[in-house]
Amino acid sequence: MRNKLKAGSVLLVTLLLFAVGTHIYSNENMWFQGMVYLALAQGINILYGFTGYLPFGYVGFFGTGAYAASLYMTDFHTQPIVAILGGGATALIVGLLLSPLLRLSGAYFSIGSLAASQMIYYTVSNPALQAVTNGPYGMNLEAFYNPTASYAVMLVILALTLFTTAYLRYSRTGLALRATREDAVSAAMAGIPVVRMRIMAWLLSALIAGLVGGTFAWHISVFYPNTVFDLNVSIFAIVFTLFGGGASLLGPIIGMFVLYGLYNWIGISAPQYFQLIYGVLIVMLVLFLPNGIMSLFRKKGYDVP
Repeated sequence: MRNKLKAGSVLLVTLLLFAVGTHIYSNENMWFQGMVYLALAQGINILYGFTGYLPFGYVGFFGTGAYAASLYMTDFHTQPIVAILGGGATALIVGLLLSPLLRLSGAYFSIGSLAASQMIYYTVSNPALQAVTNGPYGMNLEAFYNPTASYAVMLVILALTLFTTAYLRYSRTGLALRATREDAVSAAMAGIPVVRMRIMAWLLSALIAGLVGGTFAWHISVFYPNTVFDLNVSIFAIVFTLFGGGASLLGPIIGMFVLYGLYNWIGISAPQYFQLIYGVLIVMLVLFLPNGIMSLFRKKGYDVP
């Protein structure tokens, strides 16, 4: 019970901070981007932290959700919230089609997911499909522009994502997922449906990215293929998770606030220095803290939510 209270406290404080953040610091775009990256980092966390699969091509689901939601709004004239749900569902379907990638492991899976995301990107940006996706000319949702509503929807999606991670952290389902990560053979012998569990985590992470992508598209209103299929989206989400530590609720939250805060402090005004600092930080992290900074607390006996 105490552990669940800790997780609930972390969840509530995080959501409250984003809910009132614009009154503390008026840059709404920064807070919105923070929610986007945190939700994506938790999506990565569900897949990598609990199963060990690191998807470098995670941005493919994000871009799929963005384009699908945009097309539902512009071509089918659906309401933005319904379109966002459609974007999440479309990303889920794409994830199901790409689920054979889970037969790969390690670097092969990471590279395979990256190749898949590039295939989606080149399909969407293909001039031959301009009548459907508008090709390289991007999408325009200015008729639906409502930053207050899109911010609120993103907050709800973040809340659901954090709740899902907290549930997996302390549930038997999450324990089964971690068992498949540690030793798939032993997990299978114990009666855990390894393949089914991995597919579940994969599809759940795809759904999250699709919902976030659809909301992001609605919020910025005008975007191009390289905006929503930018590899940096994957890199940021992955690094935030690795920095804080996977298979926990708090790890990606700490990673996002520290590293995204560092980016907004140094990276925007002096990107050349930020890239250097970021690179050194990643190298040190891989060498000395492969399980993230949360591992330091676990070694001292603290149960990190």
